[in-house]
Amino acid sequence: MAFLDFPANLPENRAPRAVIFGAGHGSTYPDKDSSGYAGAADAIRAASQEDASLVGNWDFDLGGPLFDGRPASCTDIGNVDTRMHDNAGNRARIEAQTRSILTLPAVPVLLGGDDSLPIPFLAAFSDQAPVWVLQIDAHIDWRDEVDGERYGYSSPMRRISEMPHVAGLVQVGLRAVGSARNSEIEAARRYGSRFVTAREIHAEGVSAALKHIPQGARCVVTLDCDGLDPAVMPGVAARTPGGLTYTQLIDLIAGVGWRATIAGFDLVEFYPPNDIGGLTALTASRLVVNAIGAIVRQ
Repeated sequence: MAFLDFPANLPENRAPRAVIFGAGHGSTYPDKDSSGYAGAADAIRAASQEDASLVGNWDFDLGGPLFDGRPASCTDIGNVDTRMHDNAGNRARIEAQTRSILTLPAVPVLLGGDDSLPIPFLAAFSDQAPVWVLQIDAHIDWRDEVDGERYGYSSPMRRISEMPHVAGLVQVGLRAVGSARNSEIEAARRYGSRFVTAREIHAEGVSAALKHIPQGARCVVTLDCDGLDPAVMPGVAARTPGGLTYTQLIDLIAGVGWRATIAGFDLVEFYPPNDIGGLTALTASRLVVNAIGAIVRQ
């Protein structure tokens, strides 16, 4: 099953604008069972099937059909083989797949999966410098290590900040309490990360985040599902009230596409065992549609 029934390959005379692939695991923690993440990408694909026959129809989120009246230009190449606790192997395979998509050239769209996936995903952009990173998340993910693991789901933005090809970080949707202590907040601020709380988005709109992204920059968007409110994204490991709405998120994605260039997009931290009535999978599917629509239009 493919996202929106997209093919694995386009006709020889057409190059894809975006290529979708999935992954369940990046770097998991010792003695932690993360097996529930393995089915995330396929759950999103399954939720997309309801709209698969409607790709050519008018989409009110996008102000027109998904491909804006042009030939379909997106493929789905399936999942990277990842295994829980095969941390180095998982990172290598995800990075290699992302690099292969970038050489087409096309925009990689990663469906996941645990929140350590952005580390190898962003590592693949080392030949694409400079890139900015827009993270949507309830948490800053800046721990240096947890239980001896430096590449786990509490550390992606810390590791990404160390990548020389990353020009800057904008972290949006922050709220409540997570694993960050004073030392992590101070480290992120020293780096120069721009914090935009969920409360600021509710009060000022998405411009509170977009203003930090330089005009014309190449930007990778990394979306942790708990950045949205659990009313629309309940299928996460740590539900946190007060998150972004669906409309705020699609306005943010569209805004990045107009202001900058979306060079990559990942959706992570979807935990299917905690989903309610398939709502998270459905919302995730619609967010991916909006990301593809923004990529096609940029």
